[in-house]
Amino acid sequence: MADILIVEDEVLVAYDMEATLEESGHRCVGIAPDLKTAESFFETAIDLALVDLNLRDGLTGPQIGLKLSAVGVPVIFITANPAQIGDGVAGTIGVITKPTDDKTLLEAVNYALSRKHGFEAQPPASLKLFG
Repeated sequence: MADILIVEDEVLVAYDMEATLEESGHRCVGIAPDLKTAESFFETAIDLALVDLNLRDGLTGPQIGLKLSAVGVPVIFITANPAQIGDGVAGTIGVITKPTDDKTLLEAVNYALSRKHGFEAQPPASLKLFG
């Protein structure tokens, strides 16, 4: 079980991800639709963050990802606009293109958590790795 933060401003998408994660045994520590809300979780113990790029307050996802990765939180971006992330954000893992399905989401989550715990893992084809 992992504690996962969802940074997503589309409520139905966020709730769908939350349900998928919880059905697979993980815990959603919160849903943040913007930078200000995400910042309220920066002191929380988080095992992984799933971050959209374009949020309620604009293109703040990369900034959130950078701040979370700086404190040791693995970050996967999930966006309909992966080209906006370019070559990636320092310290983050990669990006998945939306819309996505439950299997793709869970494969990326499992990959990130395996890496976090020092296990070798093959990245899923749907996850474009940075670096």
